[in-house]
Amino acid sequence: MPVGHGRVPGKAVVAGGVREFSYREYPAMAVLLLKALAIWAALVVMAIANAGIREKLLVPVIGPGAALPVSGLLLSTIILLVAYASLPLFGRTGGGMYVLVGVVWFVLTLAFELLFGHFVSGKTWQEVMQVFDIRKGDLFVIALSATLLAPWLAAKLRGWV
Repeated sequence: MPVGHGRVPGKAVVAGGVREFSYREYPAMAVLLLKALAIWAALVVMAIANAGIREKLLVPVIGPGAALPVSGLLLSTIILLVAYASLPLFGRTGGGMYVLVGVVWFVLTLAFELLFGHFVSGKTWQEVMQVFDIRKGDLFVIALSATLLAPWLAAKLRGWV
């Protein structure tokens, strides 16, 4: 590729196909990813608060068997509401950008859950993987799916995609 054309040899998947990005677009992409990271960090704080609510309020009232799925549904709802409320921070971009934000949130959430659980909480990998056991009422898989889909779904609900 000739020098000076403002093009980068890389390509990105966006709504409607694959296209190249120019150097001028990288600052906007970096800002979008920083916003996504900041919102995700707020979601982590809300998820921790949700766990506290589950243990302090729900478990004593409805028991651990019911508190876990209720907490999972509550967290999924929180994720969707935060995505909907924060969408104006991203502006009206193509649907691919909302998908990208969802993928970023998904990867960060999965990495945080696995790595924090094992290396910080000291759980074995088998114990960490228990959050994926829907049979015992843990709906983390639903919350993780909500994390992936929430930005695009919020944009769809707003009529932006």
